[in-house]
Amino acid sequence: MLRNIHSQEPNRLDVDLALFGALGDLALRKLFPALYHLDREGLLPSETRLLGLARHELDRQEFQAKVGSALKSRVSAEDLDKKSQERFLARIDYLKIDFANPEEYALLRDWREGSSRPMIVYLSVPASIFGEICRNLKAGDCLDEASRVVVEKPIGYDLESSCEINDVIGEVFPESRIYRIDHYLGKETVQNLIALRFANPLFGTQWNQNHVSHVEITVAETVGIEGRWGYFDQAGQLRDMVQNHLLQLLCLIAMDPPSNLDADAIRDEKVKVLKALKPFTGEAIGRDVVRGQYIAGTHDGQSVPGYLEEEGADKASHTETFVAMKTEVANWRWAGVPFYLRTGKRMPEKLSQIVIHFRQQPHYIFDPDQRSLATNKLIIRLQPEEGIALKVLTKDSGLDKGMRLRPGPLHLDFHSAFPKTRIPDAYERLLLEVMKGQQYLFVRRDEIEYAWRWIDQLIEGWQGHELPPRRYPAGSWGPVASIAMITQDGRSWYEDY
Repeated sequence: MLRNIHSQEPNRLDVDLALFGALGDLALRKLFPALYHLDREGLLPSETRLLGLARHELDRQEFQAKVGSALKSRVSAEDLDKKSQERFLARIDYLKIDFANPEEYALLRDWREGSSRPMIVYLSVPASIFGEICRNLKAGDCLDEASRVVVEKPIGYDLESSCEINDVIGEVFPESRIYRIDHYLGKETVQNLIALRFANPLFGTQWNQNHVSHVEITVAETVGIEGRWGYFDQAGQLRDMVQNHLLQLLCLIAMDPPSNLDADAIRDEKVKVLKALKPFTGEAIGRDVVRGQYIAGTHDGQSVPGYLEEEGADKASHTETFVAMKTEVANWRWAGVPFYLRTGKRMPEKLSQIVIHFRQQPHYIFDPDQRSLATNKLIIRLQPEEGIALKVLTKDSGLDKGMRLRPGPLHLDFHSAFPKTRIPDAYERLLLEVMKGQQYLFVRRDEIEYAWRWIDQLIEGWQGHELPPRRYPAGSWGPVASIAMITQDGRSWYEDY
């Protein structure tokens, strides 16, 4: 029976957080360090309790020791003071539980006994068992009318599997209490993107096809598959990165102004963008999309294996580790403006950035050989160092320069601008918003489904054309064809890293 508790109070932060998959890489590398920082900043009330759940036989002290070890490796020595660490670890409990055994959920119910706090269930586990855990939570009487569930990507393999997973979660939790994470949405720069667009008339009036020439979105990784062959070879870079991260960034860039900052107002506008994305049909599959797969190369002067040489590899795999594409948002704001998306593994730099290229002035009066410089660019950097730069043109200084132009940045580097302020990790913000009961940084079900529809039609096109991935050396920026794709439009990838 659902408990009737006073948990509908807005911004109430005292919760019971039950983390399934508490010994996994994500929990130890990201979630517990994020919770530690929230605790250290005084954002976790003393009544908030944290529970790790996993299948391994550990007692509370052993689990706390594992979390403590994770904090030492993931939190800077400057931020990891003994008093804060001891206080944080003391609030952590642990239960060994077989997620598939409904009877063992009595352990969680007993742990919750007498608590009037809302419960947050965080599923840091494969999506294939989301539904099973949710049903067992309900059958075990572990939930109340304010319990929330947080689920990690990827949610499904395609539209059909995504719907199946969301249907089962929806049997237990209403949409208003489901928090689907895309951690990019928690980054400080992404938050600033909303402020930049909608609080500054300078950009708000220029943010359309009359003033923007084209947009680039790059998410590059230096790593390979890091032992995740079984998962990654089934997913590929398109499903793993484009379906969520890159499409979410595209939506925030392209969406119309929401009526307010409410969660559904923002997410309504993002859905409109996904609906307006042009599908890839006919010859556009081969012309506007490039698939790649890395071969052996070098990174930081060290030899690294190719994708088909990784441990456990299927030598005949055609799974892509790189995708570049040109797409368009077919609406009044963006008609005719190409969006170039690029993401890959074993790139030379770890880089996530958006570049807005503004159109040239219709009449040019300066040196003809500098005409290619005569555009402004807005560079929004998400990693490795978050910041925003506007590239503008000024006169080059010096008596002998005449009216020669010089490009330079108006630059906001968060680390330099706020040297005494630690830039919070994305998961800190996301966890805090879950505790507040705020959904604006989380992905609604229809967003996921429209994204999958667009991805599914692209994959069907690949399969119909039988296009194998193009090879590229590890440590490069991908196949030569990805450069040719943008060059044929008279443009190039922005490379002032």
